[in-house]
Amino acid sequence: MSKKAGPKRPTGPRRVRTRPRQRRSNGFDLRQKAVAAYPGENFQATLVFSRHGESEWNVANIFTGWVDVDLSEKGLGEAKGAGELLKADARCGELRKTWEERTCNLALEAADQLYVPTNKSWRLNERMYGGLTGLDKKETVVKHGAEQVQVWRRSFDIPPPPLEKDSKYHPSNEAKYKALDPKDVPDTECLKDTIARVMPYWEEAIVPELKAGKTVFVAAHGNSIRAIVKMIEGISDDVIPGLEIPTGTPLVYELDADLKPIASPLAVEPLKFGRYLGDAEKIKAAAEAVKNQTKAARGTGRCA
Repeated sequence: MSKKAGPKRPTGPRRVRTRPRQRRSNGFDLRQKAVAAYPGENFQATLVFSRHGESEWNVANIFTGWVDVDLSEKGLGEAKGAGELLKADARCGELRKTWEERTCNLALEAADQLYVPTNKSWRLNERMYGGLTGLDKKETVVKHGAEQVQVWRRSFDIPPPPLEKDSKYHPSNEAKYKALDPKDVPDTECLKDTIARVMPYWEEAIVPELKAGKTVFVAAHGNSIRAIVKMIEGISDDVIPGLEIPTGTPLVYELDADLKPIASPLAVEPLKFGRYLGDAEKIKAAAEAVKNQTKAARGTGRCA
């Protein structure tokens, strides 16, 4: 008995898929997973940064500095999302040491790692914005001009005007800083000053943990993270102020036995070694939003 012939296949040219499929799981594609699984032969330790989740003053577009501000609803979600990304990453799934901040606790909870020991340090505080603290960013642009505000925000070695000692926002009036030497409590800071404040803590507290082969999670602020990233990446003084650090987005470094960073194919310029976890387009959009915080509507003299 002869078999019944099936339907004929098309005889035309076969369609060729030109774009690779991106299979994602918890914000990761397969390429991200492969990089995390094999960082290099001389791998020693993993260092993870996460800027705090969006704060209420981020939403209001206010210069924050050393003022302790609650996270917004979105910021709470960002912090938890950071923990989920850490949990999914092959190199970050088992943290050994963390640096305390509200974002840190929320991320650890989401990563099922609340048992990890944490440290605190004022040296990881945000840059002190001096007399700009508590001011609306766009209104400050209207008053002083975009060029001047950009210098205060993003120059390497020019600080904003100092904050008066009797201001309610001055850290010397907060109980948490009473034990500090008065010379360590700034009236204002530029990025260069922030680096000088942060790096002793890097050498004394973080480096020994990395040398011990631990996975270290540092939840901190945009400029304190910039300070350490500048050193790790070897970024120049004129480029580092323009590095935008998006909120609630883990930035991962794999380090070798000499604590030198291992190059990552997922690094985005100006970075060569650090890789962000999560959706690349969302990260790019978040960084651009930080960059545009002081832009006012053109030709109106009013904020956009």
